Amino acid sequence: MQDAIIVAGLWILFGGTHIALSSVTLRPRIVARVGERGYLALFSLLALVIFVPLVSFYFGHKHTGPWLYSVALGPIARWALYVGMGVAFCLMAASFVSPSPLALGGPMVTARGVHRITRHPLFMGLGLFGILHAIPNASATDLAFFGGFPVFAVVGCHHQDRRKLASLGDDFRKFHAETPFLPFAGSGALRGLAELPKLAVAAGIAVTVLLRVFHAPLFAG
Repeated sequence: MQDAIIVAGLWILFGGTHIALSSVTLRPRIVARVGERGYLALFSLLALVIFVPLVSFYFGHKHTGPWLYSVALGPIARWALYVGMGVAFCLMAASFVSPSPLALGGPMVTARGVHRITRHPLFMGLGLFGILHAIPNASATDLAFFGGFPVFAVVGCHHQDRRKLASLGDDFRKFHAETPFLPFAGSGALRGLAELPKLAVAAGIAVTVLLRVFHAPLFAG
């Protein structure tokens, strides 16, 4: 159980530093001292300094601790997991292919594509990745690691929304009103699927297939 506590503690440290550094109180002070590029460099470096040990520790202690439940995965359930992983990777790929106009510094236009599905495609894709992996991996350490992804996604994105609503004004309020927080929770989700860039869909499917093929030699054990 100690391993699971360490993993959970690293997640709390990772999420806590993210929220603190991006807060409306601390972020402007750091930017004023080191500039926007300096802030982004510091933010990224600190994230790596915590996240790399988190992943490394987990892979050195995975499947440890009490096994909390058991799920029998037949062929249909396994294929459902593969499809879900494809959706997760497509969301993540689409976040890079079709970033929010606000993220690029431009004015907000009508939301389309992946933002009809969720306004946080990268982090919600990571959250879905964690949920799907927590189904067959049910040791305490596994759940602490994979469960951290959806918790971080929900808490972090909620914090990001509040910060942007306070600092970006009407443009973000319009974007916020037109886009759902959780994936597929809005009425335009099906239209968003149809508008996904083909490159993002192809990249998401390719990553899913490659990881499925090489999953055993890379991650089994």
